Amino acid sequence: MAESKNGRHAHIVGWGKYVPSKVLTNADLAQIVDTSDEWIVTRTGIHERRIAGPKDTSASMGLIAAKEALEHAGVRPHEVDLIIVATATPEYAFPATACLIQDALGAVNAGAFDLSAGCTGFMYALAVGAQAIQSGAHKIVLVIGSETLSRIMDWKDRSTCVLFGDGAGAIVLSAGNSSGGILSTICRSDGSGGDLLIVPGGGSRCPTSHQTVDQGLHFIKMNGREVFRFAARVMDKSAREVAARDGRHRRTRADRMDGRLGQFPSVHLYDIDDLQAVADAGMREREKEVEKVEALVEEEVSRFVEWYRSLDVIPTIAALREHAERVRRVELDKTLGRLPELSPEERARVEAMTSAIVKKILHQPIARLKSEGGNDEQYVTALRDLFALGEHSPEP
Repeated sequence: MAESKNGRHAHIVGWGKYVPSKVLTNADLAQIVDTSDEWIVTRTGIHERRIAGPKDTSASMGLIAAKEALEHAGVRPHEVDLIIVATATPEYAFPATACLIQDALGAVNAGAFDLSAGCTGFMYALAVGAQAIQSGAHKIVLVIGSETLSRIMDWKDRSTCVLFGDGAGAIVLSAGNSSGGILSTICRSDGSGGDLLIVPGGGSRCPTSHQTVDQGLHFIKMNGREVFRFAARVMDKSAREVAARDGRHRRTRADRMDGRLGQFPSVHLYDIDDLQAVADAGMREREKEVEKVEALVEEEVSRFVEWYRSLDVIPTIAALREHAERVRRVELDKTLGRLPELSPEERARVEAMTSAIVKKILHQPIARLKSEGGNDEQYVTALRDLFALGEHSPEP
């Protein structure tokens, strides 16, 4: 969390950018993948993106943005104490892209390192830079974000190639005693969703080989729906929390942003002042959210059942219990994350409802398998025992 504790503040005193000259429009993409301008704009708001040319790299673009930022700030390269480059597409594994820019700038007194935090990289770098100043360790920090994502893009994958482009931006942070500047930041993470947005190949887990190249493992892989759901939930929560830490609560309805975000039906915002009112409204909203879980759990559990049946293997009770609980817990956490603060009683009720949903759904494959008879009888018995379903459980 970036907050001044000793009277030192980190002010943004300069900024710069670089975008490649090549423009790739939605119409251009429609010639490559099955998409259209309307489809892309409706879902993302994007009309065009810039694509790096043959001579553009993360270092060269970052260097241009950095020079512009320093010039705007009136800061000479030798005055810079620290350079942080946020990038998911570095020039090399090492040396750091930040070190290449440091050398090209002639920032002879600066430390330099890369920071890899994906889409949030620049915000992480900004927070770290601000903290370096507020702690008293540095006076001038150059923060750069630079990406050549087009070079790790699968141009046959509509779910990713329409979203990303190339370019660089930079800011200069300077120490000052006057109030203002970077008031407060929050840096959080959730590694449990790492497989939702990933470049699988090229690291120590899956080193580069002919096989990884042939399988396209060096391209971005993304589950767009889950990434959007996560981002919509945590961005709202984090924005409110960082504002609250700085003591800048919104006090009037005229100040609220909810109306501006009304065009995004999947984003549900609750004003800070309204949380208690929503909580007091009872379980109706919770029940609606839990109902959404049913279809998701049903799909996953059915897939699990069919997979075991295709192997002609009777799963152990332990395996069934582990998988069913994992499905329930994942969907439950997503549901609770979309809701305002719950009381212990409300949370217990929501958990009980999701447990009931799993039992209810699993009764269907149990009944079907039993009707088929044969070797599936042991499977039916195991499921019934696991979920404590009676012989004459009512149809869901």
